[in-house]
Amino acid sequence: MYSGNPDRRPAAPVTVSRLRRMKSEGKPIACLTAYDYSLARVEDAAGVDFVLVGDSLGNVVQGRPTTLPVTVDDIVYHTRCVVPACERALVVADMPFLSYTDERAALDCAARLMKEGGAQMVKLEGAGDQTGIVAALARAGVPVCAHLGLQPQLVHKMGGYRVQGRDEAGADALLAEARQLEAAGADVLLVECIPAVLGERLAGELAIPVIGIGAGAACDGQILVVQDVLGITPGRSPRFARDFLADGGSIQAAIGAYVEAVRERRFPTPEHSF
Repeated sequence: MYSGNPDRRPAAPVTVSRLRRMKSEGKPIACLTAYDYSLARVEDAAGVDFVLVGDSLGNVVQGRPTTLPVTVDDIVYHTRCVVPACERALVVADMPFLSYTDERAALDCAARLMKEGGAQMVKLEGAGDQTGIVAALARAGVPVCAHLGLQPQLVHKMGGYRVQGRDEAGADALLAEARQLEAAGADVLLVECIPAVLGERLAGELAIPVIGIGAGAACDGQILVVQDVLGITPGRSPRFARDFLADGGSIQAAIGAYVEAVRERRFPTPEHSF
């Protein structure tokens, strides 16, 4: 039977300023998703810097085909489960589909995620047209992680899960949008399924940390869905994922191996990139 919190050594919490410092010092940022106390606790103990309570829970927890049905109540609940486990890691909560259609809605959603859920940062998908939302959140003191590239909330509009920014025009547009979001007050940028050369360009040209998932090894940090790290995601595994449990032998060892591989820039490899 689970006995609760054993003694743990205190660790300095990860903050927005610490993430920026890690970027400036060239120290890769290790990130994972979490949706419950137990796995979040393992991640925190392994040294994960940034724990995302993602709307990916719609896929891996609820068994939905997309993230679109996930509600603010869902994210608040799962964030509330994760936060007590994270003594060190920064906890970031996704803003679900259609929960930030205007500034008032975005502020209301962020208030719930932070005040009820306990999140320390919120994440939203969207290109340059979200700069007003990002600016409003930043003015209100809400740390923001922007999300460009493949945006799962726009899966129907994008016509599926496809690599973004492959051609020169697409890459230039994505870089311009990233600059706009940074200028509006985004503290972190997450980029998904873009060519590795574009991930490197973004990390080199932006002052804020750039976290990649399927975006190459040159990003300032990496994130994966924890089920992908453990090899238990239903269906076909994404190209950018790696099953660390196959070699690790235990959940704790697998998550520790992932963190170490990110820190040493041994993951992702070219086979996990585009």
